[in-house]
Amino acid sequence: MDPTQMPGRTPAPRAFEFTEVAGHQLEYYWTRPVVAGETALIFLHEGLGSASLWRDFPAAVTNATGYPALVYSRYGYGGSDVFGEPRGVDYMHHEALDVLPALRAILAIGDTVLIGHSDGASIALIHAGAGRWPVRALALEAAHVFVEDESVSGIEAARVAFETTDLPQKLARHHADSDKTFFGWNDIWLDPAFRAWNIESYLASIDCPSLVMQGEDDEYGTNAQVAAIRDQVAGPVETRVLAACGHSPHRDQTDLTLDAIAGFIKNL
Repeated sequence: MDPTQMPGRTPAPRAFEFTEVAGHQLEYYWTRPVVAGETALIFLHEGLGSASLWRDFPAAVTNATGYPALVYSRYGYGGSDVFGEPRGVDYMHHEALDVLPALRAILAIGDTVLIGHSDGASIALIHAGAGRWPVRALALEAAHVFVEDESVSGIEAARVAFETTDLPQKLARHHADSDKTFFGWNDIWLDPAFRAWNIESYLASIDCPSLVMQGEDDEYGTNAQVAAIRDQVAGPVETRVLAACGHSPHRDQTDLTLDAIAGFIKNL
């Protein structure tokens, strides 16, 4: 996977702000000024992503729906604080149950639609499934709810790419320390203890509408992830499996993904 490429769209300049959350400085920006009390979208990036790696996709969703979007880089990513310690198997739980609620409180985000990609989609599911904070809807790309052999194989291949290609230089355009960002993600996914990671227990508590998108050619997971979410969540689920699409629908099939998310949000 090369998460640094998004053909066909040039990112607009943006001004990042910073706030301290759970002991770390995190970078973020809004796609437009937010009015107190209105519904806000929150973009949750993938395991090698960042706020800047979403490119102009969040702004396009805002333009299509009218809703402001918060786009931020988690600890260890983008211009946020660099990783200072190894991650645990529960790192997505920590993001979903500790960091995201704190960030929402700091920025006064009440009603929200979570738009998550890969790790970010899993974080969105845990956050919504915990049932402690209001979530109006979920729009998910390439979510993981358990670890598949394809996940491990794809992450092993990513490690080879990082060690043998110019991927470190590409990632360095979007992360303060690309080595620590990459290995902070890669090491824990390849840890044998991570094979038991599973968040299906959160699904039955999710009663908000969900849009679940998956690429047919996703190198990190299969449609078994889509089926697990569709069959176990309590709320209505719309699924989209996209042809000629890998792990990143918003990059591989930008227009189809934008139309799907915008239509889903406008129909809530």
